Amino acid sequence: MTLPAHAGCRRLCRGLLVLSMMLGAVAARADLHFLVPGGPGGGWDTTARAAGEALIKSGLESNASFQNMSGGGGGRAIAYMIKMGTKQGDMVMINSTPIVLRALSGQIPNSFRDLKPVANLIADYGAFVVTANSPYQSWEEVMDAYRRDPRLVKVAGGSARGSMDHLVAAQAFQASGGDGRKLAYIPYDAGGQAKAGLLSGEVQLLSTGFSEALELMRSSDARILAITAPETIADYPEIPTLKSLGYPMSFVNWRGLFAAPDTPDAKVAAYSAVFRKLLETPEWEAVRKRNGWLNNYETPERFLESLKQQEEQMARVMRDLGFIR
Repeated sequence: MTLPAHAGCRRLCRGLLVLSMMLGAVAARADLHFLVPGGPGGGWDTTARAAGEALIKSGLESNASFQNMSGGGGGRAIAYMIKMGTKQGDMVMINSTPIVLRALSGQIPNSFRDLKPVANLIADYGAFVVTANSPYQSWEEVMDAYRRDPRLVKVAGGSARGSMDHLVAAQAFQASGGDGRKLAYIPYDAGGQAKAGLLSGEVQLLSTGFSEALELMRSSDARILAITAPETIADYPEIPTLKSLGYPMSFVNWRGLFAAPDTPDAKVAAYSAVFRKLLETPEWEAVRKRNGWLNNYETPERFLESLKQQEEQMARVMRDLGFIR
């Protein structure tokens, strides 16, 4: 049977459209550029480079590049992504709970609503770290000093006052019988500088992500006194959680990926599918275990809903601790 010319044209056009979408998805995986809204050595940088490493080793990507862009508590990188859009090519930005907290506190003018969520990747935890030669041998000893005089315990974080490192530490001190509002928090620009502040003796305690804390512990430069996981981590049973020490506090920090606001939905879906496959590879499992992460993949739609829920929850906590009114 001979098809009318217009019907054949429609089939040809549909075929070309499908082919174009497939080629677009392949192109999205050809050279993925990670934008990191902080300096080297922090949680964002660690996660982005670990994901890129595993993508290449697993064969899901042929190449990955990275761009660190500090400034404005992550706001500079967000503004850059919004301005550049898809002109930069296949670019995704790593981010985490701070994008919610800093928008709530007014530290950055944009929020997750100004970007397109791609995928939630992992859950990480807060960790409290001292130097290897610190006089504090336990979390309880830190709290004893803090209850006597909060000025005795200066706490470093790789982000501004009112940010996640500050908020998590304030919650932990509050739950442990101290006044979280009196915390002597010293902000640094990204995790690498905060670690240097701890090791140089400028501060007595570091509030950071568990993966960064593990890196310090393995170098024998520091000890982890406690983490905010809701239960003991099977890979690291020797590290106490605040709950295991008798303090009713836990905190889970997501880390996920965002695309520019003008990114087509089909490309966002293609990016998300790549990262879903990544989390199923042995190359990623090696990275995940090394860093003490928990896989926490969410589709773009589910990720957006989780962000909205966290925004509501964190607003209540921040008001309770005096971070916002």
